[in-house]
Amino acid sequence: MDLLRLPERSLLGQGALVGIVTYWAVWIVYTRWFHPLANFPGPFWASITRVWTLLHVLPGDAEKRQMKLHAKYGSVVRIAPNELITSDPEAIQTLYGTKSFTAKSPVCLEQRLIRAARFPDHFSSEGGKQHGERRRIVSHVYTMTSILQSEKYIEKCIDVWLDKLAEMADCKKSFDLWIWTRMYAYDVIGELYFSKMFGFLQAGDDHLGYINATEDLVPVQFLAANMPTYVRGLFMLTGILIPKVRRALGALGNLTEATNAMLADRLATLQSDSQSKPQRHDILGKLLEISQQRGKELDFVLDDIKMESFGAFFAGSETTALTLSGILYHIFRNPRVYAKLTAEIDSAVKCNQLSTPHICYNEAVKLPYLAACIREGIRMHPITGVSFPRHAPPAGCMIGGHYIPGNARIGVNPGVMHFNKTVFGEDADQFRPERWIDGDVSRMDRYIMQFGMGARTCLGKNISMCEIYKAIPELLKSYAFELRSDEEIQTTSYWLHKPVAIDVNTETLRGVPGSTGVLKYY
Repeated sequence: MDLLRLPERSLLGQGALVGIVTYWAVWIVYTRWFHPLANFPGPFWASITRVWTLLHVLPGDAEKRQMKLHAKYGSVVRIAPNELITSDPEAIQTLYGTKSFTAKSPVCLEQRLIRAARFPDHFSSEGGKQHGERRRIVSHVYTMTSILQSEKYIEKCIDVWLDKLAEMADCKKSFDLWIWTRMYAYDVIGELYFSKMFGFLQAGDDHLGYINATEDLVPVQFLAANMPTYVRGLFMLTGILIPKVRRALGALGNLTEATNAMLADRLATLQSDSQSKPQRHDILGKLLEISQQRGKELDFVLDDIKMESFGAFFAGSETTALTLSGILYHIFRNPRVYAKLTAEIDSAVKCNQLSTPHICYNEAVKLPYLAACIREGIRMHPITGVSFPRHAPPAGCMIGGHYIPGNARIGVNPGVMHFNKTVFGEDADQFRPERWIDGDVSRMDRYIMQFGMGARTCLGKNISMCEIYKAIPELLKSYAFELRSDEEIQTTSYWLHKPVAIDVNTETLRGVPGSTGVLKYY
């Protein structure tokens, strides 16, 4: 009987092999000649499997690789069986404009931090009516007028940062500017949302593990979102076996518990007698006020407030930090720009155009060269170096002279678009703030994707810009920075376009109060 079974097993194996080969043969023929995207150029393997797409983004330099793809294949390139990228500037309005009628690709939904949330967070939401309605509930909380009500609490964080810089200057201790911008951004979120810093700046390190948690989890989520769907679940499941992923999940769990505790404490305070109610009207208080006054009408409950807090903590902190560090890096790397900017700040101080001991946001934004440096730094160091995929409108659309079939997935990479020479000039690869003074500013602004576009513009934009405009002149007013190396900054792009490190060393003592120390990084 066993002898009779061997041929059966052999036949089953052969049948399975024939089935697999046949499936892939049919799939390749379909994707190469009959798929709706078959006529778009791109690498062969990209057209038949997302494994190529995964390997394409795995090194963390998608913006550099996609620049090469566009140089070879043109303005519209196929990077997966069902996905395109485009470098055509006009595609921005077509895909991301207020009236674009495109939906966010579900691939981005893998980024959701709280999967059990009642509604998607503002970033991962696919858009449409629900996205607009949920956004309108809280939009007034994030206006610049609202944020500036807490301006003095941002100044508290800057004061701690400057004090720590003084200590490091006195001890000639080296440090990572990228890490310190992160700690600053996280502590500001703590002040604005919960009326107290998380203590990162004071501790001088990630004592709560929250920063390392995002560092470990975001690349894992990003890679999962770009791999074939049939292995995505297994990948995320086996990721739990990796020690650093387990640590990150533990830190996120601690953050969830801390958020719940802060919400419970605030609710208890609000329900007590009026004399013990908090005096500060922070963002958490404003969100709770919406829930208490119009929660039933708007369907806005505590779980939604928790989602807002999580979104600000992770997306708001990381994006602000990488933007601030990127701007400072380019300023420091260009001595001419650095000298011109510090001269503008010094002149404004002498003319009493900047307040002391703290520079006001409304004063800083009036410094033309500072504004130009910030805009140029944002262009040179975008928040992300990967594309933002959208589904084309059902009726299709025209991009770069090509008809894009309805519902096809297509995106623009800010790390490519921000260096487009037809928009920013032949010197688009150079840091030149003057382009924002003598150039067509309104036109260039239309192609800057730092905080999203149209109806999906980041709600936390005003928080980020307030932090940046206040921090840069305060830092440059208090210390002198000097580049030790002209090497380009090393970055990684897993959704967020992050510096690897910006090492800083104090060379001279700060000296007497009011004098200037020298901070050198290399």
